[in-house]
Amino acid sequence: MKQLVFHGTSIIIGKGSLEYIKNMEFKKAFIITGGQSMIKSGVISMVKDMIEKANREVFIYSGITENPDTEVVLNGLERVKEFKPDIIISIGGGSSIDAAKIITLFYEYEDINFSNVLKKKLPEYRSKVKFIAVPSTSGTGTEVTKVSVITFKEKNLKIGIKCGALIPDVAILDPNLTMTMPHNIVAETGMDALTHALECYTNNALDDFTEVMAKGAVEGLFKYLPYSYKNKDIVSREKVHNFQCMAGCAFSNVGLGMVHGISHAFGGRYNMAHGLANAIVLPYVLQYNSKDKLVAEKLRYLSKIIDREDIIEAVKELKRELHIPLSFKEAGILEENFRKDFQLLIDNSLLGSTRVNPVSVTREHMGYIISSVYEGKDVDI
Repeated sequence: MKQLVFHGTSIIIGKGSLEYIKNMEFKKAFIITGGQSMIKSGVISMVKDMIEKANREVFIYSGITENPDTEVVLNGLERVKEFKPDIIISIGGGSSIDAAKIITLFYEYEDINFSNVLKKKLPEYRSKVKFIAVPSTSGTGTEVTKVSVITFKEKNLKIGIKCGALIPDVAILDPNLTMTMPHNIVAETGMDALTHALECYTNNALDDFTEVMAKGAVEGLFKYLPYSYKNKDIVSREKVHNFQCMAGCAFSNVGLGMVHGISHAFGGRYNMAHGLANAIVLPYVLQYNSKDKLVAEKLRYLSKIIDREDIIEAVKELKRELHIPLSFKEAGILEENFRKDFQLLIDNSLLGSTRVNPVSVTREHMGYIISSVYEGKDVDI
């Protein structure tokens, strides 16, 4: 028996959908964001004004960094405890939303913290505080998932924390927010979404429901991501924004695979953006997994769907079109550091999502694979 969870998050889509916030019932809103893009674009001030005009209290917290670590989360948690909101709204990229998820979890359940969150059974529901996710980038799908990825510096590793209480109550997909994305972020987050869709589709746990969403996301992203990257038009940005969310819904019920296992290892060690790491690793893992007959059959079918001879080669072509490095060496990781960290990278790459990869991988094979990813050489074992 398998339980599918497609409830839990109301998804509000379309231009101007950010205004949905003013229709919600709450008294005190704590807004979490990162960087400066949402502040400079005026989005944060617009939401703040919207809330204050309804005679409600609001606090803005902009202390979330890319690849948020435990310290970043705890700093935000302290501010939340001081303000005591009944709704938390995260506006920004995947890092902001992932950090906000854990802040919300720790605020709701005071007995959960970083010393026990990886050990104990975590709750499935919340009642104390509502959580709204408003993504401004198009890739992670975290606005609809029960997963949050946090960097544990002491482990040199990004770790996915998973439970139902992390699922946002509402996801708002307003394409207007994506118009501030620079080209490299469009490329990296878009490839992140494609990775989610492809890993979900080739996962052994794929079912009839998630198959439709994963397949649709693959087709839609191949079609619209190049336009979103080159043209910066609202139509293609909206399409990519919706398809990445669809991929998030799919993988949240199925799982991912070795791409994420490797990318979390490299991202945690070298502070590399998650989408970029996934984009670099993706074709090499597809090559390895394609030795499995079922995976190979699925990839042949997807090749037909996107009207290409070979979807793995199509992924490589798309990366070149998006100006994404083909290897970790090309991305700037020094060879001396890679060689020094090699055994640690193998250890960490074998954790997490690698455990549900459709093809099992030995330590020896993992060493070969990450060496191939580093050098940019095809995987032929």
